[in-house]
Amino acid sequence: MGVSEEEYVNFQKAWFQELRHAGYAVPHWPREWGGGLTVGQQMVLYQELAAHDAPRLTLAFVAIHHAASTLLAAGTDEQRRRHLPAILDGEIWCQGFSEPEAGSDLASLRTSARRKGDVYVVNGQKLWASGANHADWCLLLARTDPDAPKRHGISYFLMDMHAPGVDVRPIRQATGQSHFCEMFLTDVIIPASQLVGRENAGWQIAQTTLGAERGMVMLELAERLGNAGFKWLLQACVRPTPDGERPIDDSLVADRLAGFETEITALRFLCRRLVERNDEGRGGPADASVVKLYYSELLQRMMGFGADVSGLAAHAELEKPLSSGWESGAWVLDFIGSWEWTIPAGTSEIQRNIIGERGLGLPREPGVQ
Repeated sequence: MGVSEEEYVNFQKAWFQELRHAGYAVPHWPREWGGGLTVGQQMVLYQELAAHDAPRLTLAFVAIHHAASTLLAAGTDEQRRRHLPAILDGEIWCQGFSEPEAGSDLASLRTSARRKGDVYVVNGQKLWASGANHADWCLLLARTDPDAPKRHGISYFLMDMHAPGVDVRPIRQATGQSHFCEMFLTDVIIPASQLVGRENAGWQIAQTTLGAERGMVMLELAERLGNAGFKWLLQACVRPTPDGERPIDDSLVADRLAGFETEITALRFLCRRLVERNDEGRGGPADASVVKLYYSELLQRMMGFGADVSGLAAHAELEKPLSSGWESGAWVLDFIGSWEWTIPAGTSEIQRNIIGERGLGLPREPGVQ
């Protein structure tokens, strides 16, 4: 809050190193790469971080979750040796998936990568790349076979963000921040050694990347919503209004609070069950969609309720800590920001389709290939 972008980046990097040296930065990684905590230990860690409203690792998020999971699942030994230690040393990553006409329908992406000898030449545009203005590397999806069915002609690359032809432009958001960026790629050279997996097999690998938002990530978010989020909401309800009344003394407000507490308990249970089932290899095809949908819409309802009970005064609170989560007590900004979670990694509408089709076995929508 009230700090420069440079100060924010420096703080995030310092906080990451503090957690790293304590053994808490990447608890979900294998032991040989600096992690190794059991599922139970990770649960306790995230509960404690949430209970103390510790800063989130927003700058390192893509690196320690998306990049790491992709490299561990599909990267070469050389790629893992090059990047996993560098991530621990502070290497920042972004994700180059979405495009202006390829958001929820990601398979429609048009950024091209043409093979020329030992390199690929990439041209196109990417959108909604979180933190790209600070990133050193990018997880990039590009079309390598324009004639193949759209999910079968995509390849997965590791792109150096400092390579010639990479133009990053921050996007100013409704909150006043510029967390998202668009990227313009003009004849960017990517060595063939930075291809992840086989050529044209990028769609399957991308599912591994997107799957990194499951499990412990959702557990951490659920714990933060149940600790910091509910704490801020309770404070807003017990704080007297200008006429001296407390919102919580209204039975309707008290009922809503009780309802939110019940929903948070259910969310925590869903997240823990998701983590345990995945760890045991019993994860269902729609488990992650259930949790993501439930969390994102509960977050939105809680932040909207906080803005309602806080009255007009909340509309003047136009700053929030840059390292906070989606719940900070700056209700209007929190409510605007909460919409972010109902859109990326599959909109709520997409999640409902996945739950219906993959989880419940309902027929696919007409015309869907």
